[in-house]
Amino acid sequence: MKKSNSKKWIKKLKKNGYKYHRVLGIITIIPVIFWCLSGLMHPVMAHWFKPTIAHEKIETKSIDTTQIKVSIHSILEKNKIEKFKNFRLVNFNNVSYYQIKTTKTNEVLYFNAFNGTELKNGDTHYAEWLSRYFIDDQKSKIANIELQTEFDGQYKYVNRYLPVWKLTFDRDDHMDVYVETTSSKLATYNPTSRKVQLWVFDTFHNWNFLESITNKTLQVIVMLFLLGIICFSALSGIVIYGFFWKVFKKTPVTDNQSKFRKHHRKIGIAVSIVTLTFAFSGGYHATKKLEPYTLDKMIYVPDFKTADFCIPNLEINPDSTWTDYSLIQFKNKSFLQVRLMPNEDGEVKNKYIDYQTGIENKTIETEYAVFLADKFAKMMVVGNEETPADCCDVENTQSCIKNAKLMDTNYLYQFDNREYGFVNKRLPVIKLSYDTPDKTAIYIEPSTSRLAAFVTNADRIEGYSFAILHKFLFMDWAGKNIRDLVTAISALGVLVVSLLGLYLFVRK
Repeated sequence: MKKSNSKKWIKKLKKNGYKYHRVLGIITIIPVIFWCLSGLMHPVMAHWFKPTIAHEKIETKSIDTTQIKVSIHSILEKNKIEKFKNFRLVNFNNVSYYQIKTTKTNEVLYFNAFNGTELKNGDTHYAEWLSRYFIDDQKSKIANIELQTEFDGQYKYVNRYLPVWKLTFDRDDHMDVYVETTSSKLATYNPTSRKVQLWVFDTFHNWNFLESITNKTLQVIVMLFLLGIICFSALSGIVIYGFFWKVFKKTPVTDNQSKFRKHHRKIGIAVSIVTLTFAFSGGYHATKKLEPYTLDKMIYVPDFKTADFCIPNLEINPDSTWTDYSLIQFKNKSFLQVRLMPNEDGEVKNKYIDYQTGIENKTIETEYAVFLADKFAKMMVVGNEETPADCCDVENTQSCIKNAKLMDTNYLYQFDNREYGFVNKRLPVIKLSYDTPDKTAIYIEPSTSRLAAFVTNADRIEGYSFAILHKFLFMDWAGKNIRDLVTAISALGVLVVSLLGLYLFVRK
């Protein structure tokens, strides 16, 4: 009797499970096809058909002191610049210029360091020079040049730098080059092939069209709903074709439809775990999009008074190890932040010189990084730098570092795949690890006085989830090509199972 009831229960479960599996599968068939195709395209285009350029960073050279005959103070005073944000030296077209960032929004001025004359529209000239240097193109005309102050569909937030100059070249690939002139860095470059890839990925993988017609919250909710259904569909497939495999194995293969059904079952079981990992990690990652992006605002840029810089620049005496210098303000003093030539290990380090005394301070960089970390932590917590410090309290937020102990300080000159990967863009950085409940780590780029990353346990869990379950970074030991091949095969397997399921549903 019990055996008979058991058979009836199994038969009922099999019947209903198969029914729900088909319904769930058909609801998500279009999203799955879109996600698989766009996901399949990403590793293929990103590595095997990735466009290349001549230079991805500017060549490091020591300062040519023969080109510096006018002090920065003379330049500021002569041009009646009473306050400024910072200055540095840049060299292009065989001329050295003082690049001065003024207190006016996005205004950057250039003055010849030899004779003191201003280069009109200097920032656009430097942006063009940088762009042509990076892509090694001195002939093509510039079709368009504009200052970009926000991220968009072609210039994603993962590129980090803002504001940037966007230059479009009049050539066959319609190359767009994005450069940050205040750091002389390449932000990204987009030929036509990459623009197409970005549009396809945004449209069919990230579903940004939903955000454009509704809002980000609804976009994420819709994606989570469909990803949840995919998870249930995969689980029901595992139950049906896994637990009842012996039943289906006995089913005779007599026609094409039964052959397709057999292939659907076998491949489905093979990729079921991958389907779950893709769907789960994708959904988890999507929830992070609801958090506001604030890294572009995390910069410390105090005003400097020209009257405080009366010492002629020539008395600083740059040597052959200096590549650039700018200013920082710390402990009510101004310091020259000198960028040095790379050492034997390729590490680019800074040294700090008191602007008034000319004496080097060998301990200030770590102190300055801690100062910046505290400032940025309060900004991250309360969203306003002017909020009183006592609003940042461990009792109110686990990420607050006000009362936390600094456990460790590390200098990073290379990216790592565990916590601070290449997506963070900025190097070198100082990592400050704090003894907070969620193990806060703050990454500071001292050369720009910027926050490079703010990481807590929640960020680590999501990051590991996406890196391991979605991007297969656990395969890095085999190299990028093998890793991307495995990722592509996995996505292709999910796609094949979905198409076979669609065929069976239509033929039913």
